[in-house]
Amino acid sequence: MLLYLFDYDYLIKAVRTIYLNGQTTAYLDDYKVFDNRTIASAKPQPWPKHIAYNTTPATDSLNKLHEKYSSVAFLVIKDDSLWHETYFDGYDKDSKSNSFSMAKSMVSAMLGRAIMDGKIKSLEQPVGDFYPEFSMGLAGKMTVGDLSSMSSGLNWDEAYYSPFSITTRAYFDENLRDVILNLKVVEEPGQYFKYLSGNTQLLGMILEKATGQTLADYLSEKFWKPIGAENEAYWQLDSEEDGLEKAYCCIASNARDFARFGKLYKDFGKWNGQQILDSSFVVKSITPRFKNDWMYGYGFWLLPYKGKNFFMLRGHLGQYVIVEPNDNLIIVRLGHERAEKKPDDPFRDDIYGYIDETYKMLK
Repeated sequence: MLLYLFDYDYLIKAVRTIYLNGQTTAYLDDYKVFDNRTIASAKPQPWPKHIAYNTTPATDSLNKLHEKYSSVAFLVIKDDSLWHETYFDGYDKDSKSNSFSMAKSMVSAMLGRAIMDGKIKSLEQPVGDFYPEFSMGLAGKMTVGDLSSMSSGLNWDEAYYSPFSITTRAYFDENLRDVILNLKVVEEPGQYFKYLSGNTQLLGMILEKATGQTLADYLSEKFWKPIGAENEAYWQLDSEEDGLEKAYCCIASNARDFARFGKLYKDFGKWNGQQILDSSFVVKSITPRFKNDWMYGYGFWLLPYKGKNFFMLRGHLGQYVIVEPNDNLIIVRLGHERAEKKPDDPFRDDIYGYIDETYKMLK
């Protein structure tokens, strides 16, 4: 009764789905305890296997990383062919697990496609065109591009482990639309990078309104089917009836199919001769929007490291699709844990480890 009285009744669902399952936060297989909408596949295009497929064993250091952080999948795709592939903890090539925030990159790709389809005018279109709640004052300056580049100025608390944060509420509340539409813009939009999951959720709601389709259906039609995903996927909903996808997270798929978004962006939006995304949008996405915020573009993390330029999809607990275009290389790692956050670096040590050990293997 107290939870309902103080508007924390979403915690009842949190206890039932997370804490009573022995977890302290969202976890890889939690799609099984939530409502989902299916992302359909059609005409699968399996990854070809490299002539040297699995002939080079993992380094000792890489194996230690897998053990320390409880990996469930590790793939290396070289020259668009599977070069190395390993699964752990009972997972295999078809096992589904939670994308977490890797979904943000996919939603940004959907924004690019909606612009290409003429459903959204440009990255500069005001959010207020779609939701009048954000048409006045500072909010009136906020654009869809600000949402994609994490520069909205919204009052959002990105705290994953606090049961009282808005991020936790968004994960369990059964009316996610109201949660988002009650947000306020408290800083000048479009000025600097500040990572907020609420940005992507609002962007997803705009995409739903602009396209007239659910996010799962639009992703399926414009991406999942054309890029030849081998398996259908699931997108978590806030509730069962007429549910809204959790746009900022929670696509349940597998390592091979997650990797396809790395290839699509590596190849500047083209797949088997079909231009699925405008190449200029892809370039903008994997280029820093703000000079001082070199680590982020539009929906993608950016890492200059050892003379190379990586971009990546990245999610809670260490879900990664890491791409180095010049080396025609894609690294996928899925798992239960990740390295500790560092105060002076937006990238964790496990990311550097997966990159370093992959290049050692390739040599």
